[in-house]
Amino acid sequence: MGDYLMDEFSASGHPNVCAKHKTTLELTTDDYLTPRGDCIIAIKADKSLKQLPDMLLDKLRKNESRIKLLIECNGVQDEVFAWGSADLILNHPADMVVRKSDFICPRTLAIKANKAAADLKRELVGELRKGLDVKISLKVY
Repeated sequence: MGDYLMDEFSASGHPNVCAKHKTTLELTTDDYLTPRGDCIIAIKADKSLKQLPDMLLDKLRKNESRIKLLIECNGVQDEVFAWGSADLILNHPADMVVRKSDFICPRTLAIKANKAAADLKRELVGELRKGLDVKISLKVY
C-alpha cells in the first residue's frame, strides 16, 4: 500500500463484548461496557481521537487515505480496512468509531469499512470477552 503513518495503543476486552453491530465498531477510553454496547469491542483505550498524533489526523483527513486497523487479543488478530475523508472531525474525547457507511460525526475514525463489529472473527471476539489486553495498530496510507 506504500508509505504510511502508524500509531499503536492498548485497550482491554470485557465480558460484555458481543460484537453484533452490523455497521460499526467502536473502541472507547471508558472503563465500562453495558450489554447494550453491541458495537464496542474494547474499553479502557489509552488513546482517544484527540490524542492521536497530528500528522496522522491530517492524513486521515484526506479523501484518498486508506486505513488499516489491526486488532489483536491473546494472539488472535483481525484486520479492518476503511477510508479517510476530508470531512472527518476527529475530536471526540473518548470514542473511536469505524463505520461501514459514510456517516461522519466527532466520534468517527474512518468510513466505508469492510467490516463492522459483527464481521470480526468470532475467535477474536471470544478472546475480547475474557477481558484481556488488546493491542490496536492503526496505519494510514
